[in-house]
Formats: sequence, structure tokens, C-alpha cells
Amino acid sequence: MKNKLKESVDFLERNGISSAEVGIVLGTGLGDLVSHISIEKEINYSDIPHFPVPTMEHQKGRLLYGKLEGSTVVILEGRFHAYEGLSYFEITYPIRVLGQIGINYLVLSNAAGAINQNFNKGELMLVNDHINLQGGSPLAEKGMAEFGNRFVDMSEPYDHNLMKNCRQIARENNLSLHQGVYAAVVGPQLETKAEYRYLKIIGADAVGMSTVPEVIIANQLQIPCIVISVLTDVCDPNNLQPIDIDDIMAMAKKAEKSLIVLIKKLISRK
Repeated sequence: MKNKLKESVDFLERNGISSAEVGIVLGTGLGDLVSHISIEKEINYSDIPHFPVPTMEHQKGRLLYGKLEGSTVVILEGRFHAYEGLSYFEITYPIRVLGQIGINYLVLSNAAGAINQNFNKGELMLVNDHINLQGGSPLAEKGMAEFGNRFVDMSEPYDHNLMKNCRQIARENNLSLHQGVYAAVVGPQLETKAEYRYLKIIGADAVGMSTVPEVIIANQLQIPCIVISVLTDVCDPNNLQPIDIDDIMAMAKKAEKSLIVLIKKLISRK
């Protein structure tokens, strides 16, 4: 596993990507941030040794390297999910690569459904805690002891300073930014009415199918991280509507405008 990781990092170094200040993961339908980056290198995941290739229709599968708000950034445009039939090592492989590059902190975004009925679709939620309902962990696979402590403390998985800055930026720019608990499920099917009720009972404010494995690895690697969820639908078990992909993508684009402001201003605060 370490040899695979070294081959990936060596490949990026040969292509001029040897260090970066910030790592950013863009979730489903959240690619417009790319237009704000001064791109120096663009590499398809399929060209990077040992990188998985996304199967999701709305995720491009590119690694971008360049400048954003004066900082050197590596953007992962597209991520991996358990429902794609991948191991947790594969799902979190790009985060390990970012760790080898030496990023100072990690910004993760995702699309999620709002469980909290006080939240509206098209808004943002700053994740301040999570519930792992995926039935597995990237630290529970063979060979993980090679990469450091497997018994990672998760009492504070999200960086307080990054969250504080996000809240302040939202206030200063009149951005709607909720805070709450993200529940990670396997998917890819959506939840039933009973499952949404269950998620509400156990304290989830939003639900999605990604991100938490990446956060676990960021904590193992001691990389400060933050997660911002774009709320694309409202999951009301008493008035549950059939999924509308077009509406979900439209809500992602609506909220993405605020997400871009938030990320850009966060990165500008060195």
C-alpha cells in the first residue's frame, strides 16, 4: 500500500505538484469553484497511478493544481463512495495523497439532504459533528497500521479555528450558514420515511453518502479539516416526495454561489 502511495506521489511530483497549502474536495454538482482558480496543472484521475476512477455522472474525476486567493491549492473534482464497490482504502486514497503533498488543511464539500426541518434546500450547513452509519471504517482494513495510529481520537474531528472563521465570514457576508450533524449512510438508494425518522431521532441534521471516511483519514494524518454541506433537498418523512435529480442539481447550483464565497474568503485568511 505504501508503495502504491509513493508511486502516485512520485507521478504528481514529476508533473510539478510537490506541495500545496490547501486541499479541496468538491462534491456532486459543485464544480463551479474551478472557474475561480488560476489552474497550473490539470490531471485526470485515470492518469494517476492507483487512483480510482469515479463512476458518478456529475463528478468529473480531475485533480487540479493552481492558485486561489493567493494560496496554492489542490482541488479534487470528484470523490469516491462505498456504493461504487470500492474498499475504504480506495475511497480515501486521494486524502492520503494530499497528506503526502503536505497540505496545511483540508476543505471538504458535499451535497446532502436536510433532516432538520428548520433548514431549507439551497442553503449551507457547516458540519460540526457526524454519525458514521456506513458499517465500516478506513482504519479497519488490513495494512492500515502502516500509516499510523489506527485508534484515532474523534472527539473533535473538525477544526475549531476553521469553523470559527467560516461562521464569521458568513455573518460578514450575510450568508445563510446552518450548523449541524452529518449522518453518512452507504446508499446509493435514498432513505425510507422510517429511516428519515430514525436519523432525526439519533440527532442527524443532514444525511449523505460520503465525506466521513475522508474526515477519519484527515484526523489520522492530523490534517485540520472542515466540511460544508450543500442542502439539496428537504427530507420530511411526513411529506416525502419522490427524488427529483434535476431539482437536486438546481439546488446544488443555487447554494454553490454562497459556498464559493465562503471557501474563497476562508482561504484568503492565511
